[in-house]
Amino acid sequence: MMTGAREQQLTDAADLLLDARRTGTPIADLPAELRPESLEEAYFLQDRIAAAYGDIGGWKVGAPTAEATPMFAPMPLAWIAASEVTMEGVRRLRGLESEIAFRMGEDLPPRATPYTMEEVVKAIASCHPAIEVLESGFETPLTIERLSMIGDLQMHGGFVYGPAVDDWKKIDFKTEHVVIAVDGVVRVERTGSNTSGDLMRLLPWLANEGAARTGGLQAGQWVTTGSWTGATMANSGSTAKVTFSTAGNVYLRFQ
Repeated sequence: MMTGAREQQLTDAADLLLDARRTGTPIADLPAELRPESLEEAYFLQDRIAAAYGDIGGWKVGAPTAEATPMFAPMPLAWIAASEVTMEGVRRLRGLESEIAFRMGEDLPPRATPYTMEEVVKAIASCHPAIEVLESGFETPLTIERLSMIGDLQMHGGFVYGPAVDDWKKIDFKTEHVVIAVDGVVRVERTGSNTSGDLMRLLPWLANEGAARTGGLQAGQWVTTGSWTGATMANSGSTAKVTFSTAGNVYLRFQ
């Protein structure tokens, strides 16, 4: 249980990161007393940052290995756009990750009995290729304490989705091939490379274990399920294209 004093410290941390993101002037690190010391505190920091950008449009969820417990972060609705968008505003990192995302077609409210995989899949309206854009309020987010990076929205800075995939349930994600190119140059090419091992396991986990925080998944929300290609960096004016062998294409351009 956090005290009011601790909540104020984490709110101060959120304000520092918000200012860094908005101005494009990153900080080296948070002051020691403001750094999150638990996953609960990191999630509190996430929620404070996300609240500054308005409604939540979905959730990013992923796991670094097939055995790891997933982690998740909110995606502000204002940062979600369809393919071929030009990403405007203050941008510094311009990181890119190739992902598979789902749009919910039915609500999955919190309940005592866990949702099964079948129930979650039935609630999905569509599947899409996607690019998660990475941004951070930290100068070098991968070198600071991990909980601080998680608290900074897990480096989330935008979400771009491609057209819905026909017959997506027939896709074998373990053999799906993906290519990410920046300015026409292939940067990464991989097969079956989602870091969670089985990306579908993330969906019931989010619907069940994440429900206390999300308030349940809602129709119209997006769930994006982790990187296939790691972080690829782009520049101002760059165009990025992600191509999945079955799941299709998605594009974006940086202003």
